[in-house]
Amino acid sequence: MHRRIMAPGALAAASLMLAIPASAASHSPGAPGIGDPYYPAYGNGGYDVSHYDLRLKYQPATDELEGTATLLAKTTQDLSRFNLDFLLDVSEVRINGAKASFATSGEHELEITPKKPLAKDTPLTVVVRYRGVPSTKEAYGFNAWLRTPDGGVAAGEPEGAWWWFPSNDHPSDKATYDVSVQVPDGTQFVSNGTLQSTSSRAGWTRYSWRSNKPQATYLATFAAGKFDVTTGTSESGIPVINAYSKDLGDVAGAARASIERSGEITDWLSEYFGPYPYSTVGGYVPNTTTGYALETQTRPYYSPSNFANGSNTSVVVHELAHQWWGDLVSVKGWKDIWINEGFARYAQWLWSEHEGEGTAQEIADYVYASRAADDAFWKVRPGDPGPENQFHIAVYDRGALALQALRNEIGDDAFFTILKGWPAKYAYGNASVGDFVRYAEGVSGKPLAGLFDTWLFQASKPGAPAARSASIAKSAEVPVQPKSWKKIAATNEVHGH
Repeated sequence: MHRRIMAPGALAAASLMLAIPASAASHSPGAPGIGDPYYPAYGNGGYDVSHYDLRLKYQPATDELEGTATLLAKTTQDLSRFNLDFLLDVSEVRINGAKASFATSGEHELEITPKKPLAKDTPLTVVVRYRGVPSTKEAYGFNAWLRTPDGGVAAGEPEGAWWWFPSNDHPSDKATYDVSVQVPDGTQFVSNGTLQSTSSRAGWTRYSWRSNKPQATYLATFAAGKFDVTTGTSESGIPVINAYSKDLGDVAGAARASIERSGEITDWLSEYFGPYPYSTVGGYVPNTTTGYALETQTRPYYSPSNFANGSNTSVVVHELAHQWWGDLVSVKGWKDIWINEGFARYAQWLWSEHEGEGTAQEIADYVYASRAADDAFWKVRPGDPGPENQFHIAVYDRGALALQALRNEIGDDAFFTILKGWPAKYAYGNASVGDFVRYAEGVSGKPLAGLFDTWLFQASKPGAPAARSASIAKSAEVPVQPKSWKKIAATNEVHGH
């Protein structure tokens, strides 16, 4: 709630100023949005979170979730009030041990007012007690919670956290996580990172997971259901944890045949992108009805429909490539989505080369030649597609095409140096498309602004001279469709929410 007091005359104004404690006069509310132009209300200003501790209880039969979230944070300004992004029903909030007042506002805002204003750089322990039924909550006309026959799943982009924990929901505020969830015996709970412990008591089992590297809020995942869990180790020594719903039906075999190769694929991707940056890897397939997959950190989410036509290692490559491109290095703002999707798509092209089903060059030639100049595909600018086109196929295919143009311009040595150097330079942080252009210029020693403008920022198909200059589709004939194309195209809706 915002109140404005109007006092006529200088005397009344002076009296009002005297009524405000000097220590509070300079304090102001944190912004209700972090400042992302694509999603102005997402995230919040005034503080930075370093750790989330979520200790919850979930009942699959009723979809009721309850428990306590403890956030460790620090103020980034003199703060009178701040917001968290959240939808469930809150019963109590404490800040550094003292009860705080709270109210809801907007579509998904929890406004918290501490007993005393907070100075800049104050460490915060924020405790939020809550409960609710996530499947009954909507914001902006939709519900991102995935109800399943045996439980519930949170895996959504660009938002998903609001339905199960209070957060500063924007990729620019990354944190570590401890997620401990109690479910009825016979139900499993799967999340990010490493399973630290399980314990059973009075018909309930608690699963405690830890994600010990910085993680964006949309990459935190919740999966409660009846799973078959497999464990192993990749050839390079990375622990692998996979989980499959027990009622996947006919797709169960194809899902396992794909995801059980996660360790192998991760080791292969490490050759291009550098050492795998996390403690475990894997994937999970609950019995959901969505069509998308998501790179939830260390343990990507896959929909059963991803395997409707048989095994699909291409989608596994895409989501695991995101562990470097999107998870290790996250976007500064959502307009930088090309850094996530263009590179994950290009990893699929490299996998096609690896499998002998078409080179990246052949796929690039096909993408360029198979779409006419008046195709709406070319109207989307991957370097800044707009929120309505954030997951448009052009961000993927035209985005990967830009990378092949870059590779041809600077040569393989510089190109593959960039693929390894970029994740190392910005590890566990955030970066923008502009940062990438400058980095590529620094590594290659070449001016590249024109190339990126042509392939990422023009709302039109690059003309034949530009294509020839980038060694794309040099022949006038439409290339033969690469053998891998149908497998790659089957992942076109991979993030289509």
